[in-house]
Amino acid sequence: MAEVELPEPVELREKAKDHFSKRIALVTAIFAVMLAITSLGGNNATKEMMLSQQQASDQWAFYQAKALREHMYKVQKEALELQYMDRKTVMKPETVAAYEKELKSVAEDEARFKAEKKEIEASAKKLEAVRDVNMAKDPYFDYAEVLLQIAIVLASISIIATSLPVFIVSLFAAMAGSVMCVNGFLLLFRIPFFH
Repeated sequence: MAEVELPEPVELREKAKDHFSKRIALVTAIFAVMLAITSLGGNNATKEMMLSQQQASDQWAFYQAKALREHMYKVQKEALELQYMDRKTVMKPETVAAYEKELKSVAEDEARFKAEKKEIEASAKKLEAVRDVNMAKDPYFDYAEVLLQIAIVLASISIIATSLPVFIVSLFAAMAGSVMCVNGFLLLFRIPFFH
């Protein structure tokens, strides 16, 4: 009968450790990919938040300029109306026609600025809504990044220590980080103290 050579127990332990290490290294690489996706999402949310805020501020400044112009035309119209009421009886018909034409023009300008102001206000509010959505997303990405970094560190420790319990803790941290990342993109739920 042929002899079967049995491996030494030390060799078996080293091969098992190597197999364990390779699997954890692969899972750690997946954690790193998730971390990269989370980082990208967080950076994009921050950029969108800042850009929307800047654009909303520009729109509100434009709104304020329109409001000032509207007020200027309103004051001008009221002054012309007072002059017209005071002098209407002593004015020549051509002057009356000129006053009425000017009053109509000033009233149209005032109405135009009022309408333009409403359009600008709607635009500014839409931009603020985009800012608010991205502001709500940002903390989820931040916490996801932290949890995924912790998961990567714990997975590395589990390789060095050949510790399955430490690896299991890293899995939980990675799952929590992944849930936070997905929520950062989709806002499926809100955690009150994040806002």
